[in-house]
Amino acid sequence: MIKRNVAFLGTSLPRECGLATFSQDLMDEIKEMNDFNLPRIIAVNNDKSYVYGNQVMGVIDQHNRADYSKIAKELNHSNIDLLVIQHEFGIYGGESGEYVLELAEKLKIPFIVIFHTVLSEPSPKQCFIMKRLADLSFKVITMVQNKVKDLLEVYNIDCDKIQMIHHGVPFVDTESRMKLKERYGYSHRQILSTFGFLSPGKGIEYAIQAMSGVVAKHPEALYMIWGKTHPVVKQEVGEVYRQKLMDLVAELNLEQNVVFVDKHLTQEEVVQSLVLSDIYMTPYLGKDQAVSGTLAYGIGYGRVIISTPYRYAVEMLAEGRGLLADFHDSASLETHILNILDHPELKNEMENKTLALGSTMMWNEVAKSYAALFHETITASYVIKGSAV
Repeated sequence: MIKRNVAFLGTSLPRECGLATFSQDLMDEIKEMNDFNLPRIIAVNNDKSYVYGNQVMGVIDQHNRADYSKIAKELNHSNIDLLVIQHEFGIYGGESGEYVLELAEKLKIPFIVIFHTVLSEPSPKQCFIMKRLADLSFKVITMVQNKVKDLLEVYNIDCDKIQMIHHGVPFVDTESRMKLKERYGYSHRQILSTFGFLSPGKGIEYAIQAMSGVVAKHPEALYMIWGKTHPVVKQEVGEVYRQKLMDLVAELNLEQNVVFVDKHLTQEEVVQSLVLSDIYMTPYLGKDQAVSGTLAYGIGYGRVIISTPYRYAVEMLAEGRGLLADFHDSASLETHILNILDHPELKNEMENKTLALGSTMMWNEVAKSYAALFHETITASYVIKGSAV
């Protein structure tokens, strides 16, 4: 059996970035499969010096246009059978990240694109870049079914090129909710949580305001906000948003009911924060958000989820898997929180429904879909070249 060589393009650990974690999780699964060699990655740098591991086969300076062409040439003369391009606006250089096309247009090996963001109203430049990547690729991946329509109608991408594959969730063996609460001293608390990089678009202030009404009826409720400030936000404006949230907690006298865990979480800590929780919240403000890795994790571990109705949440929380509060509306969040805390039977029912979907989203299952697509792509490229696989 011939083992295939797959490479990824995008951010790479130890850079603190959701795409970097996504790539690493998928590569970790692929390397365990007998028909693939150790996956490699080309890391896109944002003017910082990172110490990379041996999986990194090349580095691109985000703002250096020549680097993209150089890497394309190196890939064309390497043993890599397939490139996976992680696409997100903001990680590639040029207007709207147009430098990625310098690489894509010069590649002679097949590639697929994973679109982490699909805007419903893109700028002409954004639309052109995604359409061009799709035209040059073998397949484009979206992680939510309701974005297929946008890819077809807004970006005019051929329907045969589009495939939906769920966002993966890592499996971490951990203690039960009861045991974790005992360990951390929360046995008699109802835990609500949010994790991920803090930034103004997360809407955490509305969840804090909601807690003011919640604790009047459930003084045992505790809202845990896990995660550092987003590195880009911190670089640009410092800790303005976190301080605003902390001031709000003090103003509402919620110091005993809202806590901040200001650190970049390990994978084990992320999962423990979820398993510990009775309710997981994503009160985000952007209605067009196509994918949320944090929401995917919440579903993967079968938590009751209360969210605002951004695109990913509407689809993933359908059929009774969660509750949708209005945007910019703390009273709506409060109503849903109290509904769950007042009705344990509703909580159990929702957890079971969520877990039924979540079990299909674990990385070991999701990676099988990617592996099949990798083989399909490589096989098709050999057929096109007139070679036998």
